[in-house]
Amino acid sequence: MEINHLDILAFGAHADDVEIGMGGTIAKYASQGKRIGICDLTRAELSSNGTVDTRSKEAKAAADIIGVQVRENLHLPDRGLYITEDSIKQVADVIRKYRPKIIFTPYSVDRHPDHGNCTKIVEEAFFSAGIRKFETNEDFPPYRPSQIFYYMINGFHKPDFVVEISEYMDQKIASLNAYESQFLKTDNSFDTPLVNGYIDSVKAREKLFGKEVGVKYAEGFKVKAPIILNKDLLGE
Repeated sequence: MEINHLDILAFGAHADDVEIGMGGTIAKYASQGKRIGICDLTRAELSSNGTVDTRSKEAKAAADIIGVQVRENLHLPDRGLYITEDSIKQVADVIRKYRPKIIFTPYSVDRHPDHGNCTKIVEEAFFSAGIRKFETNEDFPPYRPSQIFYYMINGFHKPDFVVEISEYMDQKIASLNAYESQFLKTDNSFDTPLVNGYIDSVKAREKLFGKEVGVKYAEGFKVKAPIILNKDLLGE
């Protein structure tokens, strides 16, 4: 059975979550030839604006803009993301199928419950995917990535580390603009925080993270376990 290995696999509850949190980081590593995938857990069928079909097309366009090679959707229920045997197995199958080096998932402290619940499922699957006797729906061999990192969606938290995205901010913004149904305010839009300058607030956040480390723009991430520096602290 052929397995397409990925360098990075990012999970989100809805299409646009990953782009909001780490679209610039994806664009940066994609430009370096890294293989990157996104897995959306739901079709966002309860979105106040847009339709399932519209959001699917927007997700594909956004992924193309930042250089994503693989995008999947598990069709789990929007506002119905809970830790169940089936949801864990489905996410574990994706991990085993693509065997990414590292995984990204939303930081659980977020105003939208689906974002935190997405991460609970991913964390369970992250561990279970590496257990040889853990049975899933597909016949992929056991595998556990080396690390799991957390990106921010709606929140503004002190990051444990940042990735400079100064050269890739335009791509990130372009990928968000691809979600016209979510971020473009029209006469027919239902009034939500997303259609009221949301992209500007994301850009401002990344500017503040960048300022903290002396660059123009950066994306911030959280960790639960320490990370290893692969070079001397003096950069030598």
